[in-house]
Amino acid sequence: MADGYHNLTLDMIPLFLMSVAAFVLAMMLTPIYTYFAYRYRFWKRQRSTSTTGEALEVFTKLHQAKFRRNIPTMAGVIAVVTITTITLGFNLNRGETWLPLVALVSGAAVGMIDDIINLRGQGKGVAGLRSSIKFLMITAIGAGLGWFFYTKLGFDTVHLPFIGELVIGWWIIPLFAFVITATGNAVNISDGLDGLAGGLLALSFTAFGIIALLQEQVFLAGFCFTVVGALLSYLWFNIYPARFFMGDVGSFAFGVSLGVVAMMTNSLLLLPIIGILFVIEAGSSLVQIVSKRLFGRRIFLSAPIHHHLEAIGWPETKVTMRFWVIGCVAASFGVMLALAGGHV
Repeated sequence: MADGYHNLTLDMIPLFLMSVAAFVLAMMLTPIYTYFAYRYRFWKRQRSTSTTGEALEVFTKLHQAKFRRNIPTMAGVIAVVTITTITLGFNLNRGETWLPLVALVSGAAVGMIDDIINLRGQGKGVAGLRSSIKFLMITAIGAGLGWFFYTKLGFDTVHLPFIGELVIGWWIIPLFAFVITATGNAVNISDGLDGLAGGLLALSFTAFGIIALLQEQVFLAGFCFTVVGALLSYLWFNIYPARFFMGDVGSFAFGVSLGVVAMMTNSLLLLPIIGILFVIEAGSSLVQIVSKRLFGRRIFLSAPIHHHLEAIGWPETKVTMRFWVIGCVAASFGVMLALAGGHV
């Protein structure tokens, strides 16, 4: 038992160093980003309509002052460059970090295209790529990564907590694609308030990093804690009042890679627990869309739910902080279930 704790402690030292290195490197890269962001005016364009085609009166009323401040977007590129640099330099492993790294960069590429179109003021209403195009692009990435996951890494099971392994064979590929697409879009939807998505992502990656470490997937744990370090640097500037936004380049990158990490730790059923608020955010938007299209009425004053809470009088900071508290509890509960349910 003592040797086990000793080995775990030794494994944690390089993980801590990678997290600190990511934080420091991202902080060093931030002035470079801000120089170009302000010089070339990376201002995020305000949406005029929602994905259902309705006017966003409530959203506009709540956030028009924020858009008047001309806050730059695409800051997620700082974290992506940081994580890629540290992983390639110190933590690259074919079996553990290649897949989440490719997912991170691929998701960032899709998000960057969307952000650039947004910056150019193209795209009807929502300003950017059409949702259907983004959906297809992320799904294609998920399918490709799922193929590698199944054929090259040999994964073909889903762990059922307290029960055991369920062998599903090649069905792991479409399941992988679904998880990646759902997680990528859920994180993207959640990125709507200062500090909200960044904080929830840091908590989620911390939880999966602990699970990976307990599974002795040290390289994968290192990737997770590298992400956490980069996210903490981003949060330094993104907490209210935000100096910049991560943009789709960040939300898709982190969302897709979070889904990959969940699959690689065989913790698929823990993902909606650890990331419960991503589920709630995406679910509230889905309910709003379905209700609007089928019944012609809205369930929420504004969707996703963080905007509804603002609309009923919650200050932006209260929504963010309370979501962080829930996210912390959910992440802790997820790690506990991993320990009790046979994931480690």
